[in-house]
Amino acid sequence: MPQHIFRDYDNAIRHLQEDLLTMAALTRQNLEQAMQALLRNDTDLAHTVIAADSDVDELERTVDQLGMEILVRFHPVATDLRLVIASMKISTNLERISDHAVGIAKRARKISKGQPMQEVQWLEPLYTQAYALLRDAMDSYTNHDPALGESLHAKDKDLDRLHKQLSRTLSSQLEIANGRSEAWLHLIFIARSLERIGDLSVNIGEETVFLESAKDIRHEQRKQVPESNPPPP
Repeated sequence: MPQHIFRDYDNAIRHLQEDLLTMAALTRQNLEQAMQALLRNDTDLAHTVIAADSDVDELERTVDQLGMEILVRFHPVATDLRLVIASMKISTNLERISDHAVGIAKRARKISKGQPMQEVQWLEPLYTQAYALLRDAMDSYTNHDPALGESLHAKDKDLDRLHKQLSRTLSSQLEIANGRSEAWLHLIFIARSLERIGDLSVNIGEETVFLESAKDIRHEQRKQVPESNPPPP
């Protein structure tokens, strides 16, 4: 392969990774600001998150286009092939996480129109765990750490347990809403978004494991759990 082709290839791979990391930073910022908009009753911050989502969308398109260009033009193999595929899949998960952040911001904006609601603070522990999962997922990718990526399954189970507990609490409050049912519903859906962000972060960790070791761990956790009522043969 001519030297200039090698140089073009290296540049394309570098730009792919840089765009993905920029996308991850914006996604994390959107999630953090969306929750701060909720916790601080800050409608301006909610507007900022909603507006910033277009930047994440554009970066997803850029990563996909660059990834396809690398596949078609350079025909990468082995680790580089996995890098391109994993990066494109990770960008999809990041875009979905940013969408959930926008949903949280929109619900925060609606909640702010009603009476002050101190109970929004109940969601902070769930957010803390979800954010930590996203941070660890991207750290596993950046630091080439498949062990960290694989560890996210166990951490996500803790998030799921916390989400179930919080959902029960929020649902019980909904039953005695006293005219605040819409606000309680918003909190229930925000909690659900945070739980989904955990799942999407696990997906990113799985892609890192695939990238670094060519090991596909998707669905493995589900297979390890015995079914209490297996289907008939």
